[in-house]
Amino acid sequence: MDLQKWIDKGTELIIEYTPKLVAAIAIWIIGNFIIKQLVKGLKKLMATRSYDESLQKFLLNLINWVLKIVLIIVVLGTLGVETTSFAAIIAAAGLAIGLALQGSLGNFAGGVLIMLFKPFKIGDLIEAQGEVGVVKEIQIFTTKLTGLSNREIIIPNGSLSNGNIINFSTEGTRRVDLVFGVGYDSDIKKTKDVLMKVLKDHPKVLQSPEPTVNVMELADSSVNFAVRPWSTTEDYWTVYFDVTEQTKEALDAAGIEIPYPHSVEIQKEG
Repeated sequence: MDLQKWIDKGTELIIEYTPKLVAAIAIWIIGNFIIKQLVKGLKKLMATRSYDESLQKFLLNLINWVLKIVLIIVVLGTLGVETTSFAAIIAAAGLAIGLALQGSLGNFAGGVLIMLFKPFKIGDLIEAQGEVGVVKEIQIFTTKLTGLSNREIIIPNGSLSNGNIINFSTEGTRRVDLVFGVGYDSDIKKTKDVLMKVLKDHPKVLQSPEPTVNVMELADSSVNFAVRPWSTTEDYWTVYFDVTEQTKEALDAAGIEIPYPHSVEIQKEG
């Protein structure tokens, strides 16, 4: 008799919950499909309206997660779970998790600030938190850079938004700061002419702003010249290395001495 009661009870539960379970599964499948299509449509819309690439990824990630949470609540409601109670549980859990993950929330807030104020965008060359690299991706909690030696650098958005950021790409051009020393016997005007010719002849040195060559310092063993060519951000290191090499060759060809430390060997008399 007891067995029959259990069978009857099980049958009632199956009859009562099977439609709800089927409906919940259907809602989950259809809901995920709709979310994917909606996110895809928003991505196309943002692209046609020339939204910043980093802003696109950030907003699409955020929208995707919010819609997934809403879908989960709808599915649970379909199964008969009291969604108001569930919402209260989520709020309480959210508070507890928030207290435990203050750093992550700070990173999230930092990501929002970066999106709002846009100190940099994907593709910019920046220096931040002691690292230099090209911005590869701006995520909700972190920003990824590709370092100059092709390393992947991941910086938390919280510290990134609160620290100093140097953006080398904003203006599109950079000044290359070089210093060359020549001997005190060298003719200053001749030296300046040789250095300026190197800058004028280099195809990647910009002529506007105009490059400059000036005496910077009368050092202990050399007269130091500040050599300041300008280049595009992309050509910075090409100009840096080329001008350094070509300056050495040009000074040697002109017979202008580049001082260097001389070691004096004292021989003891035997």
